[in-house]
Amino acid sequence: MPVFEAPREIAPEDARALTKVFLRELAVREEGTEDHQYVRNTLIEMNTSLVRYAAQRFRARGDETEDIVQVGVIGLIKAIDRFDLTRQVEFATFAVPYIVGEIKRFFRDTTWAVHVPRRLQEARVELARAHDELSSRLGRTPRVAELAERMDLSEDEVVEAQIAANGYHSASLDAACGGGGDEDDTDASLADFIGEEDPALELFEDFHTLAPLVGLLDERDRLLLHLRFVEEMTQSEIGARLGVSQMHVSRLLARSLARLREGLLAEAPAEAN
Repeated sequence: MPVFEAPREIAPEDARALTKVFLRELAVREEGTEDHQYVRNTLIEMNTSLVRYAAQRFRARGDETEDIVQVGVIGLIKAIDRFDLTRQVEFATFAVPYIVGEIKRFFRDTTWAVHVPRRLQEARVELARAHDELSSRLGRTPRVAELAERMDLSEDEVVEAQIAANGYHSASLDAACGGGGDEDDTDASLADFIGEEDPALELFEDFHTLAPLVGLLDERDRLLLHLRFVEEMTQSEIGARLGVSQMHVSRLLARSLARLREGLLAEAPAEAN
């Protein structure tokens, strides 16, 4: 059995021929021995070029090539451990699907900025493929209905996949979005453009102050407020329900609202301090 000091430097053509020799050796070596480990490691090293070849199709993903190769090596190891010499198939033909599958699994499971269900992760890949194919054929951006027909999905499922695809990449709210003409100007952040004050925040503070004041009212007055402002009944409807006149309901509501208003105004100076 030949011994190599730098198996990775073996030319791909020579590696294919030597792989057959080393696979036969691996089959007869006792697992766990130094000889078995040497043969297995050499097979991995000399076929790293196969991993790099398979990884080229993923170079547009934006991830570091070496990271992709490391993941692909895991697939190569699985192929070496599962290869059957009795099958009339080239090792490269057998190994590439394992390598590519491992890389795809890596992208599917670990590179999403936001976790989405696996079916939508897989739909994203199919969506991108269908979009490119239809765009090339039609000479324009395909419509949802056309994508649905090509992917054999409903239009709602296509829209769901499009929305889920937005979770593949993310941007920091502190990310710079360009600065002004002055050199002293600092770049504006993404948060400067998408952030806004929540108008309900001030309302929440008012409710927080109002709640204990409402609690001081008697049960009838609280019921009147509930019917008027929660169930949104008219004063006439409230009167009919309680068996009193609409005028009487108006007076009771006015009295309760005045008490609440006075309580809020009394609380304001204390909160300001």
